[in-house]
Amino acid sequence: MADFYQTGVIATLHRLGQGDLGMIERQLDYFSRQQPIALVLPALYSEFEKPAMDTILSELSGATYVRQVVLTLAQATSKQFEEVQRRVSVLPGEVRVLWHDGPRMQRLYRTLEENRLQIGPDGKGRQCWMAYGYVLASRKASVIALHDCDIVNYNRAILARLCYPVVHPDIGFEFSKGYYARLSHQMHGRVTRLLMTPLVRALQSMESKLQSLASAFGPVEGDAPALAEGDAALLNGPQLSGGATSQDDIDALFEAAVA
Repeated sequence: MADFYQTGVIATLHRLGQGDLGMIERQLDYFSRQQPIALVLPALYSEFEKPAMDTILSELSGATYVRQVVLTLAQATSKQFEEVQRRVSVLPGEVRVLWHDGPRMQRLYRTLEENRLQIGPDGKGRQCWMAYGYVLASRKASVIALHDCDIVNYNRAILARLCYPVVHPDIGFEFSKGYYARLSHQMHGRVTRLLMTPLVRALQSMESKLQSLASAFGPVEGDAPALAEGDAALLNGPQLSGGATSQDDIDALFEAAVA
């Protein structure tokens, strides 16, 4: 995806600590009674042949606050479709697999095309939009979460943090997007857009306030103290008003102690 400049107010909730996953999930379980959650998982069958999928399914089996799971599957034979159905049966809530290569979905695609409803080329985008349509038509969820199925270091805290800002009634977000760092020697787009740009904007907004504060407590114009230079600057530290012990006196004390 090409870089772009995000205008408007975009809140970024950084992960500054480990957090308490148990507390977040308990709150999600409570809030999801009023805001049921559906999870959409776009996947190719080839992703079920990789280790990441086993980790994802194992982690998601503990996400009991999810009301509905829709795995939208492509590039799979009928035998592979049956295998996927069996493997995702461990997930919580109502689980459905949309088999895009199957006869029912293909008939639906033909019907849409015959009625001049263009739904785009085959790919992840079309998989997701069809899954959204299924969720909306079923009317069993008011919040839709989505993430990929190739996340090697997946844990269910990713899903919890993704859903929490939308489901929590006191936060009030209508959209939440998760992102992860791509560590290299370069500043990639998401780091620039989601970290550096908001940070610079915050510093800019603070600049005028800091300048006003410095003006209020800084020295009066024409009344700045003279500063020592060279070795003299190293010999004299902060002093109270009145007499003070000179550096020569201090040196003499040390010499006397050594003698």
